[in-house]
Amino acid sequence: MGPAMNFQVVVLAGGLSKKLYPLVSKDVPKALLPLGNKPVLSYVLELLEASNLKEIILVVAGEDAAQCVGNWVADAVHDRLRVEVASVPEDSDTADALRSVMHRLTAEDFLVVSGDLVSDVPIGAVAAAHRRQGALVTALLCNRASLGSSEPGSEKIKREPVSDIIGLDSTQQHLLYVSPGPEIERDLRVRRSLLRAVGSMEIRTDLVDAHMYAFNRLIVQGVLESRPTIKSIKQDLVPYLVRSQLRLGVNSTAVGSPVEDKEDTHHHPSLPDTEVFYQLLRSSQSVNRVPASPLKCCTYIASKGKFCVRVNSLQVRLVYNLCLAYRFTSEILFTAGITVHCYRNPQSSLHSMRFINDSVGSCLLSKIS
Repeated sequence: MGPAMNFQVVVLAGGLSKKLYPLVSKDVPKALLPLGNKPVLSYVLELLEASNLKEIILVVAGEDAAQCVGNWVADAVHDRLRVEVASVPEDSDTADALRSVMHRLTAEDFLVVSGDLVSDVPIGAVAAAHRRQGALVTALLCNRASLGSSEPGSEKIKREPVSDIIGLDSTQQHLLYVSPGPEIERDLRVRRSLLRAVGSMEIRTDLVDAHMYAFNRLIVQGVLESRPTIKSIKQDLVPYLVRSQLRLGVNSTAVGSPVEDKEDTHHHPSLPDTEVFYQLLRSSQSVNRVPASPLKCCTYIASKGKFCVRVNSLQVRLVYNLCLAYRFTSEILFTAGITVHCYRNPQSSLHSMRFINDSVGSCLLSKIS
């Protein structure tokens, strides 16, 4: 566990997800749905604890669900984490949920994590990258090909369809373009102003938005207050910030001389007023006492060997229950094999699955009388 980081964390735990019906109920909301014999929410909380991120605001949709989750938190993690449970209306989208708790945030930067995320990507590394870059937002991206592909039985998992189109600079650290989910079109349209501003851009379709973000608090707070039409973090807020950095200058040569393009206003009427956004930026820099720097939206790309998935459907839950079971048995049970000290009765049999067959050692297996 590393040193404490000055980040607050907002965990969006959801409520009664329709995608997980009939497994969820008022007594078992999405956050408490068992995965690998423990609530799915526990995976995110353990990941945060491992990075010494202990200031957590847990946002739950619905008062009944919030009560259930609050009771579990009080019993399970109260001695290790400082968790504040906040209830929002059941129909709240992600940006609405974030907007409702922004007044509780005081840190310079904060993290937003989906409560159904199961991953071994260190959240502290994402936070450190965000702080190092001085970014407006840093988004965790995972490789589609790595989602479960290293586990037995993963050949049964269909390759995830393209859900996001991501544009990166040559260093693959700066997020230049994002077309999320439903907005993906057959023909990719890139504004001329974007190409003029950045020179070159690499288009990626093999990356998945993991719904883990680090944000500059003052900038995001100002945007959410001034733009009530922003409802979703992934669909609205992040693309808005990406477009804003390009409008105002994505690199040192562009800062102070906003890129103008008549097409921009036509295709993106919601682009921020330049002066308003600069006021937000100057306010943030004044409070934080850091020198002026280019507006940047950044990424943290997890290595292909990392495990990163959102458990937000019945099919995904089924598949990853099996994956987690295999990981558990491979770590705990694969410590011994059948040896010369083991006797097996000819009338008995061992299961054909390797993690059972190979995990029995120094014991007697015989027919049960």
